Amino acid sequence: MAKSDSIVIIPTYNEKENIEKIIRAIFALEKCFHILVIDDGSPDGTAAIVKRLMETEFAEQLFLLERRGKLGLGTAYIAGFKWSIKHKYDYIFEMDADFSHNPNDLPRLYAACADEGYDLAIGSRYVSGVNVVNWPIGRVLMSYFASQYVRLITGFKVHDTTAGFKCYKRRVLETIDLDAIRFKGYGFQIEMKFTAYKCGFKIKEVPVIFVNRVEGVSKMSGGIFGEAFFGVMRLRLDGWFKKYPKAQ
Repeated sequence: MAKSDSIVIIPTYNEKENIEKIIRAIFALEKCFHILVIDDGSPDGTAAIVKRLMETEFAEQLFLLERRGKLGLGTAYIAGFKWSIKHKYDYIFEMDADFSHNPNDLPRLYAACADEGYDLAIGSRYVSGVNVVNWPIGRVLMSYFASQYVRLITGFKVHDTTAGFKCYKRRVLETIDLDAIRFKGYGFQIEMKFTAYKCGFKIKEVPVIFVNRVEGVSKMSGGIFGEAFFGVMRLRLDGWFKKYPKAQ
């Protein structure tokens, strides 16, 4: 068995075009990562592809959690975090299946935590300009100004607050009350970062280039952005009145 201190969590729903390719790309890296796929009942057979790879090639590096139906991005990651903590991984990653996050950037996020001492490394589209490829301009502007809005309302200085490409040290996820995280869509990404910040953990933004998916269908919706937009006000109030556990 190729042991690893790192697990990459990949939530999926109808990603049959991408899932095998992304798994093989991660396992081809020089640094050894394990992968946990969390599939929300994909009718296109995404889970079946993962099972085949587990049975034929990657039995001790690739893992699968299957859930019934679309239960939300946030709950998928919470399930993955709890699984990863239980299995004692030191570095726990979030990553999309569609190659919008480049697998070659995983070692850079790892180095920020393992070598440089940060508790949370964020693959940031906006820390060094706007590094987004092949997105419609309207979506780029919506994403960019959503992060600016979060910074304005909360005082949180991270440039890419909605980023979904991240590396956590295990102790961050052990400190945060995961059952108290309220948001289910991309508001979840904001809430997790803000909570880590309020707990006193050290955060670094690592510049990455985000590339729009080539295959498969985007799961983005107006409701996802709506949750993030209106939820930021609640985070601001929490920042004033809520008691956050402190980093040890």
